[in-house]
Amino acid sequence: MSESDDLVERPEPPRPVQVSFWLWVASAVVLVIAYLVVFLARQQVIDTLVKANTNTQITPDKIASGTTVLFAMLLVGSVSFAAFFVLFAWKARQGTRSARTVLTVLVAITLVFQFVMQAYTGISLVATLLGLVALALMYIPSVQPFFPKVSRR
Repeated sequence: MSESDDLVERPEPPRPVQVSFWLWVASAVVLVIAYLVVFLARQQVIDTLVKANTNTQITPDKIASGTTVLFAMLLVGSVSFAAFFVLFAWKARQGTRSARTVLTVLVAITLVFQFVMQAYTGISLVATLLGLVALALMYIPSVQPFFPKVSRR
């Protein structure tokens, strides 16, 4: 690769790709907020679980500890997914076709996780909806030339 290859200007992303990028950023922020709210409101869940507990070997402290760890993991996971959303949206904004594919997989994982595990709140559903709209914008026909197919060697 020569020095002139490094200076090649990238075309300006089409408007839908630019909008998509900002929707990914919004989705990332809303997703983290959703699980931060869940983490901060974990005491309500703990209280409900303690009241419903019929096993004398499971103490309220164990319930509180386990619930806190679970919700902390959900929060860390949401931060991780948010970082991936922004990173791959940035790469897609640069015209990287594989970044668009990774975002498709991330949204699919998010949807499956939220509905199968029932780990959703109204706020996290908004984050997922923003991600779905952002993803749809990356697949509309007018932006296809911006994501060229990479030829196999």
